[in-house]
Amino acid sequence: MDAKLMDAIADEIVRRLRMKTPPADAPIPPPRLETEDITTARIRSIPLVDEPEDREALERMMRRTTARIGVGRAGARLKTRTMLTLRADHAQARDAVFADVSQAVLDELGLFTVETMCGDKNTYITRPDLGRRLSPEAVTTLQARCRHEPDVQIYAADGLSSTAIEANLPKILPVLMESLERMGVSVGTPFFLKYGRVGSQEHVAETLGAKVVCVLIGERPGLATAESMSAYIAYNAYVGMPESRRTVVSNIHRNGTAAVEAGAYIADVIQLILKQKVSGIDLVK
Repeated sequence: MDAKLMDAIADEIVRRLRMKTPPADAPIPPPRLETEDITTARIRSIPLVDEPEDREALERMMRRTTARIGVGRAGARLKTRTMLTLRADHAQARDAVFADVSQAVLDELGLFTVETMCGDKNTYITRPDLGRRLSPEAVTTLQARCRHEPDVQIYAADGLSSTAIEANLPKILPVLMESLERMGVSVGTPFFLKYGRVGSQEHVAETLGAKVVCVLIGERPGLATAESMSAYIAYNAYVGMPESRRTVVSNIHRNGTAAVEAGAYIADVIQLILKQKVSGIDLVK
């Protein structure tokens, strides 16, 4: 091939490429489906089943559940979008465990922070026992800054999902506090416990002498949601008490029990616990 022919081919390729290039002032087209966030509810609700018999019914079911239905297949394998969604959900779950709760959220709610004996996230994950004990500095701080011997002591702990705290605490805490105050219940000074486990409520109860202790804690995230919070409530808690003495309100998140609704319900449960002076399996609803 001579040089002239090669130059001609190159010129033709450049000409065709220029024809496909939009002008600088051309409007930007809307993003294609593949470039949108695949974790959004809209994208998740689009069935991947080829030619479903009743597409409308399938879409309706997909909007009402976080279960992975209507994902279709490519031969014997999952489709690419399904695999990418699984990986994205797994990444969100990991972030929920290892991230810290935003200080801005705590400042907004007026919560001060104390820590357990863990000291860092890796210790928290590998030593659950240390997450149940307050650090000496935390004990001193709580004794100095919190109300002693209240009817109810409420506090938040990051648990295994900081994302759950950020998503739900600003909505649930004000409702819970206001509901208890309207009931005439004395409420202690709320605070935030970093690296806290459920069992930390026993040490908190002994430190402050509260009749009832309620901890709002982030639950271990799954592939359905990383924002699930639970409230664990105990009457006359003490270090080493059996798990059966705890009352729990779980699945507090946007696709479960709404945070505002949960706050009002927890207040009713606490009122019942104070009336019966028991919690856990001994509580009669």
